[in-house]
Amino acid sequence: MHIAETIKLTAIGLVTGILNGLFGSGGGTIVVPALNIVMKAEVHKSHATSIAVILPLTIVSATIYVLSGITNWPLTIRVGTGSIVGGLIGALLLNKIKSGLLKKIFGIFMIAASVRMWMH
Repeated sequence: MHIAETIKLTAIGLVTGILNGLFGSGGGTIVVPALNIVMKAEVHKSHATSIAVILPLTIVSATIYVLSGITNWPLTIRVGTGSIVGGLIGALLLNKIKSGLLKKIFGIFMIAASVRMWMH
């Protein structure tokens, strides 16, 4: 791997980590487009890599939130249960969706999330 690639990937990771720590978001919203656009990675690999990146990122952020005492455990357990099932379904569906459609679905999701955040 070239030094330029290492710098780009480290920068992507740094921005992702900061946004995850601040907003609880960043994995998919930053890593997927960055890997597609900056690193020219294939769409399915970008999504799968994003999920793999989220695990250690989430462990670090969650640890800080738990130690700070700001975690709502009843809510976490209920949402977490659904998330595990949804994650399984999504992972199984990923390779069944064509790259072009996957990009469109992801784009629509990003726009919808942006509009929702803007309105509230």
